[in-house]
Amino acid sequence: MAVTDFFAGEIATELLKQLALIARKSASCRSSAKQLMDYINDLLPIIQEIKLTGNELSQHRQRQLDTFSQTLSGGLELANKVLSSPRWNVYRNIRLAQKMEKLEKNVSRFLNGTVQLHVLADVHHVRFDTAERFDQLNWKLGAMKIGVDGDGGCLGAAVKRVEEQERWCEDNLVNLGCTGLELGKMKVKEMLMANHHNVVGIHGIGGIGKTTLAREICKDDQIKSYFNRVFFLTVSQSPNVEQLKSKIWETVSGSSIVGNGSMGLLPQLKFGCDVESCARTTLLVLDDVWKQSVVEQLLIKIPGCKILVVSRLKFPPSVVDCSYELDLLAENEAMSLFCHFAFGQTCLPVSVDEDLVKQVVDECGRLPLALKVIGASLKGQSEMSWTSAKSRLSRGQPLSESHQVQLLERMKMSIDNLSETERMCFLDLGAFPEDKRIPLHILINMWVELHDIPEEEAFTVLVQLSDKNLLTLVKDARSGEKYSSYYEISVYQHDVLRDLAIHLSNDGPVNLRKRLLMPRREAGLPREWERNTDQPFNAQVISIHTGEMGEMEWLDMECPKTEVVVLNFSSSEYFLPPFLERMPRLRALILINHNASNAHLHNTSVFSSLTNLRSLWFEKICLPLLPDTTIPLKKLQKVSLVLCDISKTVEEHSVLGLALLFPHLSELTLDHCINLTELPTSICGMPTLTSLSVTNCDSLEALPAELGRLSSLEILRLSACPSLKRLPAGVGNLDRLKYLDVSQCVNLGGLPEKIGGCRSLEKIDMRECPQMRRVPESVAFLHSLRRVVCDEEVSGLWKHMEKARPGLCQVPQECFTLDWLAD
Repeated sequence: MAVTDFFAGEIATELLKQLALIARKSASCRSSAKQLMDYINDLLPIIQEIKLTGNELSQHRQRQLDTFSQTLSGGLELANKVLSSPRWNVYRNIRLAQKMEKLEKNVSRFLNGTVQLHVLADVHHVRFDTAERFDQLNWKLGAMKIGVDGDGGCLGAAVKRVEEQERWCEDNLVNLGCTGLELGKMKVKEMLMANHHNVVGIHGIGGIGKTTLAREICKDDQIKSYFNRVFFLTVSQSPNVEQLKSKIWETVSGSSIVGNGSMGLLPQLKFGCDVESCARTTLLVLDDVWKQSVVEQLLIKIPGCKILVVSRLKFPPSVVDCSYELDLLAENEAMSLFCHFAFGQTCLPVSVDEDLVKQVVDECGRLPLALKVIGASLKGQSEMSWTSAKSRLSRGQPLSESHQVQLLERMKMSIDNLSETERMCFLDLGAFPEDKRIPLHILINMWVELHDIPEEEAFTVLVQLSDKNLLTLVKDARSGEKYSSYYEISVYQHDVLRDLAIHLSNDGPVNLRKRLLMPRREAGLPREWERNTDQPFNAQVISIHTGEMGEMEWLDMECPKTEVVVLNFSSSEYFLPPFLERMPRLRALILINHNASNAHLHNTSVFSSLTNLRSLWFEKICLPLLPDTTIPLKKLQKVSLVLCDISKTVEEHSVLGLALLFPHLSELTLDHCINLTELPTSICGMPTLTSLSVTNCDSLEALPAELGRLSSLEILRLSACPSLKRLPAGVGNLDRLKYLDVSQCVNLGGLPEKIGGCRSLEKIDMRECPQMRRVPESVAFLHSLRRVVCDEEVSGLWKHMEKARPGLCQVPQECFTLDWLAD
């Protein structure tokens, strides 16, 4: 039996239990039992790492491990003998004590042997070898896109690790020794449930765990039973107050505001009897509040509706009735948290330099975020790296609320061990707004275009950054527990880490920076940019975050090296920046409108100059009619339209337009698009299209009859289109199709009769299709089909195929959470 098998089974657990009993009951064997427990606990995380690599050891090294495994198995038998030996048999107990001492020495000799240290070191290095770690990532990338493999490939595994870390932190809030968080949870709960407190606060420095505490309170059973409803709303550093007022109104009253109704919100909230009755026993959490003036505008004074304000600032009693200050972790708490992320256990391993680790922990300032990120960055590093990290950390000043720069300088150390590509990709995250989820599709496309790396390498970088806690992968709750694709995953970054990315990107003269980033929403462009327009800007990435922009509000900027532009704005009218015409290298353009209504774009003539554009993302835009002078965008490969009104464009380009404008398009995504009743037939004239995703379009009634002409199509996603009742027969001609997603098409009656013609089809997702009555006989010809995701009642339609292919149908766990609506 291999040592990995020993630790994977119940033997190790049983041995630890027996040793614990011996330590309590047997005086003669107590010392040996305690020492053996320490050895095994130290080995558990290391053996787990060996298991996770999946790599085979040499025969010589495997024999050594097998011998050690047999030694420990014998130890379990010995432990049972010790516990069963009667106290009066002194001679037997002495012999057993001698055997326990011998076992302890054998285990110690094994652990301290030079050969075994080399074995563990080699396995660790193999674990971090990218090519082996991701198991033919080229193939797995395709599997992730369609979710064919049940675990979602390396990306699915990374998401799973994130979820496990979150569960661990929740389960170990007390076990870890984090009495500060537990005490804070208890205190804030008392404040919220006190009759005389309507507005309660949580305050503390950045990265200390305020949001974590607030979310824990929201999930607390006592809070959920006390309040009928609990809502969590992120305010952020540059909020749109009017939109937030509208959201609060909808949250409290359950009805939407029409037009500019939010202007009269506060008087209505304060004195409306109907609102008071519906808002009673409601908890509203306002997270990440930066200004007193903002929170004053958002507070509502209604009996039964209480507000929890989470901020770095302590607001006066005139605003917040009472507030709890979240303090730094205690020394033992900080050490436990750091060890979990650095060593995979909550205590110091025997083999490490205790003084060095304590010095590093002290230099992290007992901040949970710093301990988490820096601990993960040092995991598996040499002692020299630890010493270097300690030296770099010690250059900062003592942390306090006024030392945000020193915090960022400490956090900077966490990216020093990244590769150059990983570092650049981390810094790119500063281009996106705070407290917003970043669609994975945007980020991967951006990295591919900006750093000239293939998609599989971009995914490798993503997983590496996630494992180092520099970003968080979040799975859409609607996708169920398993069998989801990477389209249902987004990226979230803590605002302190985003501040770090911006802090590092803003180093040096503004004209020489690789990234021009606006940290928060402003009325216009930064003065620093305006003062330097006499020289070209060398930035590869430009991220702008404003409100409405007219033609005269843009600067005359020369940006000859810019490859990615991210335009975040909040407005119903938006004039595209004229300097886009002078960006010959522009490859990716991202427009995201954060306004309540869709924006009308002006100056669309700039598209005639974007001849090198390869990726385009529009969000909450009224898609414009491009001028007749617009030349074909021959290099454009990916177009994503999210929450867009594209009805006019569809009518205009229904016959020829789209195929002529985008002759080499490979991926087209339409999500939550407004007034889309049918797809333009010109889509069928795109021979290079490999992925067509039309999701959450509730008005879509029909697909083009000629859809079968898409000879290169591999992915067809039609999820959550409730008005769609049938698929065109031509779908059966898509012989390269690998993935068909019709989940949540609640009125879809069946699959096309000739679906068997899709000879490459690997996965069909048909969850929540209650009208699905039959599957055609031609499915028997789907020889490549590996997985059908469906509800229990629909799985019976596939029984005739499951006989030949056991496990073909998978019934995912239902998920009813509506947390995703907040985004």
